[in-house]
Amino acid sequence: MSVFHSGFVAIMGRPNVGKSTLMNAMVGEKVAIVSNRPQTTRNRIMGVYTEAENQLVFLDTPGLHTPRTRLGEYMMQTAKEALQGIDALVVMVDATAVGKHDESIVADMSQYKVKKALVLNKIDLLKKEALLGLMEKFAQAGYDDIVPVSAANGDGVEHLKQLLISYMPEGPKYFPDDTITDQPERLICGELIREKALLHLRDEVPHGIGVEMMAITKQSDNLTEIHATIYCERAAHKGIIIGKQGAMLRRIGQEARADIETLLGTHVHLQLWVKVRENWRNRMDDLRTLGYESEK
Repeated sequence: MSVFHSGFVAIMGRPNVGKSTLMNAMVGEKVAIVSNRPQTTRNRIMGVYTEAENQLVFLDTPGLHTPRTRLGEYMMQTAKEALQGIDALVVMVDATAVGKHDESIVADMSQYKVKKALVLNKIDLLKKEALLGLMEKFAQAGYDDIVPVSAANGDGVEHLKQLLISYMPEGPKYFPDDTITDQPERLICGELIREKALLHLRDEVPHGIGVEMMAITKQSDNLTEIHATIYCERAAHKGIIIGKQGAMLRRIGQEARADIETLLGTHVHLQLWVKVRENWRNRMDDLRTLGYESEK
């Protein structure tokens, strides 16, 4: 009888280095939302890759940063908790923009006593000489492997996956073969709406956006009705989110609906509202309502 190998892999790094894009590429499905905005990921998101004799359970984490709100503190606590009980660690840097913060994270994470891969992402945007210089720079950083990848176009992703499989101990199958995430559909739907808002709104709005799923009702085998509210922190932002004659909100809704229909496998009737909740990122009740605060 063949031996099964499995384990948990945390993906760490500063905001916007491509952690969610990498996990989606590893799993082969979109389980984490992606945008070019820092702090897109707010919760710990699990993605599961299973093959005949191996299972990798990825933990995508919020980007490591200095928190300025209670939401930020929650995100950093979430990232810290994801490191508990892992079997391997992936530390990511954006190879096109390695700064002091990245170097500090690489050094801090090298202390963890598990198998570790340092992943240099976005190599498709980098000249070969610069990549070789970066690999040399981190050669003594204390990692088992340094792996150049482009999470966006898939370069190096399969090599990294096989490397991580080689790191895994013998273990059980933690999830059934058809599981790709532990996220409930309700949460994924809310995140898909937030993703579309992040993609289309101006720089000053996105950090102050939260999505509350009010209701998901299956009307029939082929129709699901969803009601959701987008929260912003300022009255001025409400008008930006709605747009001229409702155009921006319609655009967000149409694109979110398309992704949600793919997720649920049904037609979706999506109703969106926009409400102002001033300073919600610092209010415990609001954080809990929007799914960002554990009960304590």
